[in-house]
Amino acid sequence: QVQLVESGGGLVQAGRSLRLSCVASGDALRLGAMSWYRQRTGKERELVATILRDGKTAYGGSVKDRFTISRHNQNNTVYLQMNSLKPEDTAVYVCNALSNGDPYWGQGTQVTVSS
Repeated sequence: QVQLVESGGGLVQAGRSLRLSCVASGDALRLGAMSWYRQRTGKERELVATILRDGKTAYGGSVKDRFTISRHNQNNTVYLQMNSLKPEDTAVYVCNALSNGDPYWGQGTQVTVSS
């Protein structure tokens, strides 16, 4: 199956930036859409951004104009550039990818934004 490993989370002050990475591994890997979700304590899982294999993107309303999703298909990697971070961005950010129509999830990386 597909394994996804996120990295890049941490503790930052509001207004700063972080760049998250998610690397997928597996045999004969050809990933479809890749996405970032976030899980805030006590909240429903939220779609942050998604990117198709051809590079088309979509963003959740809460991160529009601040976050940018990108991918390198040759490396099976998806990134999330997060700028102008706000305390409400604090969450576990989880990577998702489709492979042969099946969804796979990473374990998540914690992002904490202090006031």
